Amino acid sequence: MHQFVLSIAFGLVTASVLAIASVGLSLQFGITNYVNFAYGDFMALGAFFSYDLNNLYLHLNIWVALVFGSLLMGILAVGINRALLSPFARKFDKPFYVLIVTFGLSLVILNVIYSFWGANIRSYRTPVQYVKHVGPFLLTINQMIVMAIAVVLMLLVHVLLKTTRLGKSMRAMSDNASLAMTSGIDTQRITTITWFLSGTMAGLAGTVLGISEGNLTPASGELFLFVIFAAVIVGGVGSIYGAMAGALIIGLATEVSASFINASYKLDVAFAILILTLLFKPSGVFARSGKA
Repeated sequence: MHQFVLSIAFGLVTASVLAIASVGLSLQFGITNYVNFAYGDFMALGAFFSYDLNNLYLHLNIWVALVFGSLLMGILAVGINRALLSPFARKFDKPFYVLIVTFGLSLVILNVIYSFWGANIRSYRTPVQYVKHVGPFLLTINQMIVMAIAVVLMLLVHVLLKTTRLGKSMRAMSDNASLAMTSGIDTQRITTITWFLSGTMAGLAGTVLGISEGNLTPASGELFLFVIFAAVIVGGVGSIYGAMAGALIIGLATEVSASFINASYKLDVAFAILILTLLFKPSGVFARSGKA
């Protein structure tokens, strides 16, 4: 019973990281309508930006380094979209071609990370962590901060989408980009902002993943990408709130299952949930008529 309770706590931490990543990917997909298979590498690159700021150059506090590293990844994501992905999207009507480009982009970014940072396992410079009792759970300060960041970020995304003019424009473009353009919405500006937000959230997710797991490798983002897709598909592709719910389901399921089966198979649980969703509810458990 004690192990089961602990696994719930770990599941909530994993769900927090997963929610940040899944919402970022869903935002990008909702606007551009193509899947970015380089998203996991965006996470890793943002995480290594934070690593350099935390360890090598400015020796910033990890939470300050997280902010600047994530913003750098957001700026880079905008540049990648403008220089590479947008030209392909304009030239080819079918998203399949852009999908292939993101596969190639993933390989390029991964090799760039290996070239600059090597294949060694690294870790952030953080204070020594002590476990604290939070109700029935045992959590470190870093894990609690990661969960708090996820909750605050989800609330900010909700406020952005529901109460701001920018959010309403994003929802309109997500529903029908052509109609949004004819209605006077600057779709290019919205796309740029969305890529910045998506890239920033990728960098943020990659960094908090490294913090919560205690280590960082160039392949960390790619390994986590499958879990992100599982959460996005379970929640409903393109649905922001579905991504949040899917992250909670997958995060809890993978960690809680480790109490009953070998922990090395916990990702198989995410795969099983994904398959069941595609068989019985292909649109996603929480999918709605609109994407946002």
